[in-house]
Amino acid sequence: MNTLLTIVRHGAPAPAPRSGETVITTDELKAWIRSGRVVSGVRGYDAVRLFTDRVGALGRPLPAALAARWLSRGPCYAEDADGGTRDLSFDLLARWTVRLLAEPMMRRAFIRQIEAEVIRLERDAEGPGAAAFDRARAPLYLRADLSFGLKAGGSVGHTAGVINHLGDVAGPPIVITSDRVPTIRRDVEAHTIDPDEAFWNFQELPSFVMNRTLAREADDIVNERPLAFIYQRYTVNGYAAVQLARRWKVPLVTEYNGSEVWVARHWGRPLRYEALSARIERLNLHAAHLVSVVSEPLADEVRALGVDPRRVLVNPNGVDPDRYTPDLDGGPVRARLGLGDRTVIGFIGTFGPWHGAEVLAEAFVSLLRSRPDLRDRVRLLWIGDGVTLPRVRAIVEQGGVAEACVFTGLVPQEEGPSHLAACDIFASPHVPNADGSPFFGSPTKLFEYMAMGRGIVASSLDQIADVLEDGRTALLTTPGDADALAAGLTRLVDAPGLRNALGAAARETALARYTWRAHVQRTAEALAALVPTRVPAGAP
Repeated sequence: MNTLLTIVRHGAPAPAPRSGETVITTDELKAWIRSGRVVSGVRGYDAVRLFTDRVGALGRPLPAALAARWLSRGPCYAEDADGGTRDLSFDLLARWTVRLLAEPMMRRAFIRQIEAEVIRLERDAEGPGAAAFDRARAPLYLRADLSFGLKAGGSVGHTAGVINHLGDVAGPPIVITSDRVPTIRRDVEAHTIDPDEAFWNFQELPSFVMNRTLAREADDIVNERPLAFIYQRYTVNGYAAVQLARRWKVPLVTEYNGSEVWVARHWGRPLRYEALSARIERLNLHAAHLVSVVSEPLADEVRALGVDPRRVLVNPNGVDPDRYTPDLDGGPVRARLGLGDRTVIGFIGTFGPWHGAEVLAEAFVSLLRSRPDLRDRVRLLWIGDGVTLPRVRAIVEQGGVAEACVFTGLVPQEEGPSHLAACDIFASPHVPNADGSPFFGSPTKLFEYMAMGRGIVASSLDQIADVLEDGRTALLTTPGDADALAAGLTRLVDAPGLRNALGAAARETALARYTWRAHVQRTAEALAALVPTRVPAGAP
């Protein structure tokens, strides 16, 4: 053996490397896996020593060729309950090798089982069954998203916003989630469920497996408690909510934020079981008593699939105006980031392909080139992280304005308001979908900007233009036009009075129409119009 790769739990004491040995942490291994270079990286060694949980000591290292095959399918390590680490046992590796050889057959059998379950659900009822909405009972919120460890972003804001106000329209809510949701109220009964032990044994199949985990755990958690309704944030390949709603005979509200099949095809890579995934999406839409969407383009999509238009609610995203308020002091953040008394343009987001952050970067280059007098007086504060961030950095560096930009990286959801409070102007440079389809989002940042009472420059794009009024609550510019965006930003930099007036009007509009409380109230009213409703005595 010439070279050995040893993988140690992140944070654990690493052994002193021997000659020809490389020691990396499990976090470094995750980075290898995410970047797609794990196979070539592992094959650069003769053998690999891994650490995982609940297994005995390994008598010999794992041959690199076999390790590469395993690691390319995902991490195969974890921590001891006491925080220690253990080597893989030879017996366990032998069992895993047998399972690896058998997995193609197991995978095909598993998919056939899923298809059979979906067919049964389709056959049971073509539309939602009879159910009543009893507002004295507890609503059940289901979230089975497999994006673990999310600390911030629009989905976090939407999820917490709905959960925090479900109790306003029914009894105290019960939440079952695959991961902790930042900023939900501490008094909410929230259960974080752990996936089955076999959850990660199937390549690209965790979302299917999650249905069984969610249904079983929901049975145990709810335990025959009467429910007002089930509210699900639809995630790819999820149908457990349909099963539970029919079994318990309660109304089902499905929050549909867009086709996961479309998102995977256009913003990621096509789903392996795309036809089955599309079938499950349609099942959820047809089985729900109420489908809540954030925009008219999504409503059109759902209606085109044959869903009764009466069961489709267009309900834009919202904001918590007590957390996002002009009264917040942005001074500490400005001091820590060295912003001083400069005029600060702010952008917050996950840097997705629809956010238009690259257009904002180009606009900022144009702004400072045309107005060199602003180079020392203006800063662009980039709050967040994501896939397009490297391109954004490259644009501002090549444009010679990097010194006027401040990048915070990912900021926890709890700290988002204080960072926005450090800004004087907000940018919402969203761009159209590349395939020409309508922009279907309802950016949560838009409503957070509005509630902060600052001047906004935004794309005049579909429902963004429906929410904002040019010249009254914001300045609207042509989507994707960096020069127009630069002109709008320059105008607000030069006119503090205008941005203050726009900001005040924007907050007033947010308070009147776009709070999460109002969002949830509209959901309850729409559901009550569709199913028999029982209102407790004394309720408003």
